[in-house]
Formats: sequence, structure tokens, C-alpha cells
Amino acid sequence: MRLVPRSLFGRLVLVVLAGLALSQLATLYINQTERDRLLYRAGGMRLAQQISDIVNLLDSLPGAERRRVVAVFNRPPLAVSLDRPPLDLPAEEEEADFQFSSFASVLRYTLGEDAKIAVRQAHPPHGMHGERIRGQRRGGFGPPAFTVQVPLHDGTLVTFDSSVLPPVGTTTLRLALTLAVLLATVIVISLIAVRWVTGPLTVLADAAEKLGENINRPPVPETGPAEVQRAARSFNAMQQRLSRSMAERSRVLTAMSHDLKTPITRMRLRTDMLEDQAVREKFDRDLAEMEQMVTQTLEFMRDATDTEPVQRVDLTALLESLQGDYEDMGKEVRISGRVSRPLAARPIALRRCLTNLVDNAIRYGARATIEVGEDPGRVTLRVLDEGSGIPEGQLERVFEPFFRGDASRSTGGFGLGLGIARNIARAHGGELTLRNRPEGGLAATLTLPHSS
Repeated sequence: MRLVPRSLFGRLVLVVLAGLALSQLATLYINQTERDRLLYRAGGMRLAQQISDIVNLLDSLPGAERRRVVAVFNRPPLAVSLDRPPLDLPAEEEEADFQFSSFASVLRYTLGEDAKIAVRQAHPPHGMHGERIRGQRRGGFGPPAFTVQVPLHDGTLVTFDSSVLPPVGTTTLRLALTLAVLLATVIVISLIAVRWVTGPLTVLADAAEKLGENINRPPVPETGPAEVQRAARSFNAMQQRLSRSMAERSRVLTAMSHDLKTPITRMRLRTDMLEDQAVREKFDRDLAEMEQMVTQTLEFMRDATDTEPVQRVDLTALLESLQGDYEDMGKEVRISGRVSRPLAARPIALRRCLTNLVDNAIRYGARATIEVGEDPGRVTLRVLDEGSGIPEGQLERVFEPFFRGDASRSTGGFGLGLGIARNIARAHGGELTLRNRPEGGLAATLTLPHSS
């Protein structure tokens, strides 16, 4: 399983989402912590002010009235009593948490720094904790958080068992929902931004991939960030240089073709004037071989698909026409299968490619069989022969110019036909491969793109 995406878009999205998730989690933690502190401080101030008001009221009342007033104020979250013994404060000051420190500070501030206040965190005795909680819950109290004792002016101790209420859950949920909405909004904007940045790169990659099919394709739009614009300008300049270079090469090859055919034609005319029939026939064979070699070499070097427009080609009709031409020459070509829809191709170049493959099959295997297959997005043509095949180590080398393999397959030609066929296949965005058949012979597989 691959965790890191392969595309630049996927990697940028992964980095952005990971950064956003971490930042939102950190923000949620910080906000929740600070919110808890503020809420606990606010709750502590309310309780401290309430304790201070009760102490001041009890100080102003006679002893007989105090119990009746205490009964009135003995409501959650504050339990008030007058008959508790003095608090047993620890000898050493315990390390207090934030809630206790805040509450104690606020309480001393409201009652005055001179008040003899005893404050401690409440720790119910072991074994009574559950009973106390259950009893207090039945009366409406939560577990006491702090115990406070304040002496009145006559020495009576007033004891307060208090609890600072925790934050309300709905507020936490509201905060989480707010952050979730913010995160979703930022994610959508980030995805649009990343796609906006990587879009020109995708266009550039597609243009580079299709450059081999059409060197004269329209230039890439020079849009996007400055770096992408620079890459697009460089790509367009490279395409222009390649186009000029290939055009110049075509002009040179055309001139060479004319210059080479002229002396060959003169030599043929002079050969016709020879009186010796045997010598004349030898010269004719040599001149025909020279002319064929020049023609095939120029075809191999020249991009034969450069000037031919792409058309909708009925591949089945093309194959049947090819089959008829070979039957007229007394050669056997079988066709199996058909293509249901027209194929976007250059018909003359495609016919030359198929002719080279069929010629090769007939030359080395007496007959040729063409198997046609159609899959989503592509068409596959397999040209089969019944010859001796090719050694595995030479299956790729036979596409090199003038390579003709072992003697068993060197019965003619100049080793250019397969190279020309592969060039045409690749110019169409396809591929040509060779494979030895288990039952004997060679299979040339031509794959061409076929859009719906």
C-alpha cells in the first residue's frame, strides 16, 4: 500500500491537509484550555462573592437567626454548615492545581486579606466517597471541589462545601463545529488553489507526451505561476526548434532523393544500351536494388506522417483492401476479427505500416494472418507468420536500421521495414512489438489508441 501519492497534486493536497489538520487540532486544544480557565475563574468568582455575601449577612445576625438563614442558602452548588470542626490543614502546603489556586485567590480578595480563611481541596474519606456522592446527587449537589471555613466576629466557624461547575458541553460542541466548518472551507479553497497551480503542469505534461505524435501541434499556453510560464516558454521554444530541424531535414532529404535518383536514371538508360543481355540484367538488378535502398532509407529517415492529415479510417475496409491486393499477387493473407468504429489515423502511413508487417510475414512464413481485437481505448492488430521466428536476443535489434538478423530470415530487404513500421505506430501514439509464438512463427503486435 502506497501512503505517499505519486502526483504533484496529490502530494500538495496531502501536505496542505496534514498542516490544516494539525493547526486545527492545536487551535482546538488551545481554545478549549483557555476557555476552561476562563469559565472556572468566572465560576470561582461567583462562588467567592456568594460566600462573602453569606459571611457578611451571618455576621450581622444573632446566633438564633443564623441556622434559619443557613438553611435558606444551603443549596447547590454550595453547602453551608455551622457545626463543623476546624479544618485539618496539611502541615506542608500541597501543590495546588489551577482551579484551586484561582478560587482561593478570588475568595481572599472578596473577604479581605486580613480574614482568617481556611481553604482546602475536598478529599472524601475512603469508603464514604460513593455514599457522599450518591447522597449529594440525591439532594442536587455534585462532588465538592473545595471546602472553606471562615470565622465570624464571635468565633463561630462557617463551613462551605463548594464545587465550581465544569464547562457546559454544548459550548465545546459549538466550538468543534465552528472549527470543522472553518477546516472544510479552507480545505475546499486549498484544493482549488492547488489545482489552479498544478493545472498548467498537467497541460505541459500532456503536451510533452503528445509531442511525438504531432511535432506541429499548437503551442502550450504560457499561463500559471512564473515558474510554470518559464517551463511552458522553454517547451514551446524546444518544439519550434525541433519543428524547424525536422523541416530542414525533410528539405535535405527531398534534395538528396532528387540528386540520387538522377544518376540512377542515367545509369539505367546507359544499361539499356548494353548489347550483352546477361550483363544488362545484372546491371538492372543492381540498379533496382540501389533505387529500392535509397527509397526505403529516405522513408525511414523522413517522418512520413508529417504532412498527412488525420482522418476517420475504416480499419476493416483498409484491411480487406490490403488483402485483395495481396490476393491479386497470388499471396495468402487471412483476416480474423473486425473494428466496429472508425479509427482516427493517417491512412497512407497506416497502410504502409501494415504492408511492411505483412510483407515481412509472407517473406519469412509463406502466408500472413491478421488478428483484429478491439478493447476500450485501443485497437490491437496481430500479424502472424509461420516462419522460424527470431532469437529472443534480437527481438528489439531487428527494429534497428539495416539489421537483418540471422541467415534464415535474410531472404531480402534492407532491414528497414520494421523500423519504418514502428516509427509510424509511435507517430500514431501506439506501439509495435514482436514476440515468438509458442506454436512457431512470429507475432507482430500493433497497438493503436482508439477513442470512443
